[in-house]
Amino acid sequence: MPEADVDRRYDYPQEYLSDILRSVKTIAMVGASADKTKFSYGVLRVLSETGYDMAPVNPNPKVTEIRGIPVYRSLQDIDRPVDMVEVFRPKEELYGIAEQAIEIGAKVLWGQIGVYDDRAAKLAEEAGLKVVMDRCPKIELFRPFWKPRLDLAI
Repeated sequence: MPEADVDRRYDYPQEYLSDILRSVKTIAMVGASADKTKFSYGVLRVLSETGYDMAPVNPNPKVTEIRGIPVYRSLQDIDRPVDMVEVFRPKEELYGIAEQAIEIGAKVLWGQIGVYDDRAAKLAEEAGLKVVMDRCPKIELFRPFWKPRLDLAI
């Protein structure tokens, strides 16, 4: 499928994205990295600083925290309810992660830019999850429709 078709297929209404970002509180980031040069590190930083309760997921036993936030080995290891599962893994892994997101009772499955799978989306939607693919929540936070959380301390 040409890239332009992918972009149109995953073109979500602004209100849909805005509602998700306003309603979620705890975000599990599958594929979070402690490497400051990785995009997932920057997204984790911004989401955390914006006020989201982040739960980074990285199976590497040497990575115990990222930016002072404890790291979990899997979604099943997270010790609190998860509203959104954000995926920074290859799109080929999205279906399995969708199954896990359903298993832990997440409300949203969000595939980062380049992470999309129609089968995973269908599975998650049929289980009642909202789905966003091929988008970045950090970018969506700063789109014109988003009202920043001005009550946060700097």
